[in-house]
Amino acid sequence: MIEGAYITTYTGKVLSLLDPQPEEIDVTDIAWALACECRFAGHTYHPYTVGHHSLLASQYSPTGYQLEALLHDSTEAYLKDIPSPLKRLLPEYVEIENRLDRVIRDTFGLPAEMSAAVKEVDLKLLATEKRDLLPNAHEDWAMLEGVEAYVAPISIALCDAKPSLRRDLFMRRYEELFL
Repeated sequence: MIEGAYITTYTGKVLSLLDPQPEEIDVTDIAWALACECRFAGHTYHPYTVGHHSLLASQYSPTGYQLEALLHDSTEAYLKDIPSPLKRLLPEYVEIENRLDRVIRDTFGLPAEMSAAVKEVDLKLLATEKRDLLPNAHEDWAMLEGVEAYVAPISIALCDAKPSLRRDLFMRRYEELFL
């Protein structure tokens, strides 16, 4: 293992960033880290986390895609939520993220690539988040051209909840879908 090319997780596992293995992946680590990881580099009106986003994605997804939607951003539990404009400038990061994504998808029996149904929900949520949580919601984003936001607003109550509650809700949803 290259010195420093690993992280220690919430449950005490060691995850290799360059050669992640299925036994290093733990849904408890994912739930906790995503419950603490803010989307949009934290630049939202309320503390909106990747875990909250993932829960909503799972709830909005059609049957058969809900577990994939819940876990679609699981790499961010280990690598952080890097804003898309910055991520495009970091090709090595993208390689590491793609490698980890494959391992996570294999570990949980998900399709090798994100399904079209989950991509659609993810984009509609992005449009909803932009409308409800971002200070410059009036700006156009090319990736959202033709994408309509969900009618229901983002729940601010969950934004303001403690990370332990957000983790518990994620784990409850995971257990409903996986076990």
